[in-house]
Amino acid sequence: MKKLTMASLALCVAALTAGCSSSDDEEELVLPEINNQFEANIVWQEGVGDGVEHYFSRLSPVSYQNTVFAAAREGVVTAFDTETGKEKWRVDVRENTNFWPWEDSDSAKLSGGITQAFGKLYIGSEHGQVFALDRETGEVVWRKSVPGEALSAPSAGDGLLYVNLGSGKLVALHPDTGEERWHYEQEVPALTLRGLSSPTSANGGVLVGEESGKLTALIAENGFTAWSTDVAIAKGASEFERLVDVDTKPVVSGAYVYSIAYNGKLVAIDVRSGNVVWDREYSSYRDLSLDLDVIYLVDSDGVLYALDKNSGIERWTQPALRGWYLTAPTVAGDYVVVGDQEGNLHWLDKNSGELVSRTEFDDSGFYIEPIVVDGKVFVYTRDGELSAVQIPQ
Repeated sequence: MKKLTMASLALCVAALTAGCSSSDDEEELVLPEINNQFEANIVWQEGVGDGVEHYFSRLSPVSYQNTVFAAAREGVVTAFDTETGKEKWRVDVRENTNFWPWEDSDSAKLSGGITQAFGKLYIGSEHGQVFALDRETGEVVWRKSVPGEALSAPSAGDGLLYVNLGSGKLVALHPDTGEERWHYEQEVPALTLRGLSSPTSANGGVLVGEESGKLTALIAENGFTAWSTDVAIAKGASEFERLVDVDTKPVVSGAYVYSIAYNGKLVAIDVRSGNVVWDREYSSYRDLSLDLDVIYLVDSDGVLYALDKNSGIERWTQPALRGWYLTAPTVAGDYVVVGDQEGNLHWLDKNSGELVSRTEFDDSGFYIEPIVVDGKVFVYTRDGELSAVQIPQ
């Protein structure tokens, strides 16, 4: 099985959709000029190890009450006070073992997480390890070897922890011990994107996107398949054209679950039956954002859309950031916020899609979407700079 990294994908997509070439007269991407309607207030900034550097990663900060947790690829996990940025604890998961059976033993290669549940933090790694840390102290409660890379955040629900793996398996673990309760095996095509869908736990089931283009619902108790529905169907002559990964986290709202595939569609599916309610032609590998009755998405080219969640009808489109390798969108008050590969944070009016402000951060760039906690947006750069930004009123 061959994995195509997101960086490689971005280059391929740029070449195919923007007409890029290696000629001397190739035009450099330029950000659109805007008149900032406000200047973002950065409340605090702190460093978290070496971040993720240039590697593919889905390591996202997570919050609980007045604490935000962030991790670096090499193994550092840190807890900060959300108001002041004061460090509450810092641990290195590499310090808790005397032997690492890997050639590259200087990095834990954390990649999937962070998930907080059951009083713990859960993080997966490219080494095929899942770590459970005590949420209050950072102490490693258990570590579990799993049969594949854990590249996406685990999901918790119905008394279990669900981890989707690069080998095509989804495993259900006991949250207190890491003991495997059941596993589900997926079909994995010869060529896939380097990324995996984070599972979603809902209504006694587990929803997960597959690299074969399907969205599948499993029964939480035993892992049996309730239904499996196509979000994308492989078409075309080349392996690249036939990429149909559903790498996004399913979003459940009411009776529907929403999902999107690369080279596929955005679909609304009935959670109980697996029947498609509506579908629209969009392609993406970034997570969706849902706010009230609106879906916000960034497509594979970097175009932003707002759509009605009940019909899929577009409310607005913003193409000005095409080609800037954007993060997934995050709703923050009256705004939609996205980061780009150069470390710019873009603020858009969520009702119109108008670009209203831009803030420059660490030029190592953003790789994961912002999160919102207590009236602040938290952004995390590749070099490990975690920033708390006040949401304008």
